[in-house]
Amino acid sequence: MQAKSPKSIISTTQLLTFNLKSAAFSMKFKITPQAIPDVLLIEPTVFADSRGYFMESYQQADFEEFLPGVTFVQDNESQSSRGVIRGLHFQRAPHAQAKLVRVVQGTIWDVAVDIRPDSPTFKQFASAELSAGNHHQLFIPSGFAHGFIVTSETAIVQYKTDAFYHAESDAGLQPHDPELKIPWPLDPVDQLLSDKDLALPQLSAFDLASPFG
Repeated sequence: MQAKSPKSIISTTQLLTFNLKSAAFSMKFKITPQAIPDVLLIEPTVFADSRGYFMESYQQADFEEFLPGVTFVQDNESQSSRGVIRGLHFQRAPHAQAKLVRVVQGTIWDVAVDIRPDSPTFKQFASAELSAGNHHQLFIPSGFAHGFIVTSETAIVQYKTDAFYHAESDAGLQPHDPELKIPWPLDPVDQLLSDKDLALPQLSAFDLASPFG
């Protein structure tokens, strides 16, 4: 497993601060640690009126307050129909990625699984509902496998990463791994996975002595 670094993992001091308060506030964003404190729910300030709304979904100076040293370098977007599960995906070190996930159309149930064997929350997961309506975002540090299921008719998901896509480092876990016990919404007959994701191995198949398997 990759050692924690300021680039991708929040400092111990910050986590203690977050644990003492249910939420922290930057200039424009409300920050709430999730079941795994390294995973953060980020709520932007939304200015709405009869015309619609305006918000800043990302502002580097504000994000530097609670994610110091994290620099996003790539934006990705996917469109999926109801019941689609994408995941659980990650990149092996030294190309591991932190992600900032948001939804611009529809609704998803987003999941981050801790795959750091030296972590007290190893094999546990944090989850959140992200939608175009609630404008919430989820920050997922490196050292986590990420996935989501679409619970609306369609969903468009956008996410930033702090490392470029690296095909040789691309990896993933079986989203229905019984060891992880992820309670995916929707009946299994209504879920749809790609052939690639269906073939992903369970966590027990990985060599945990090497960085992220």
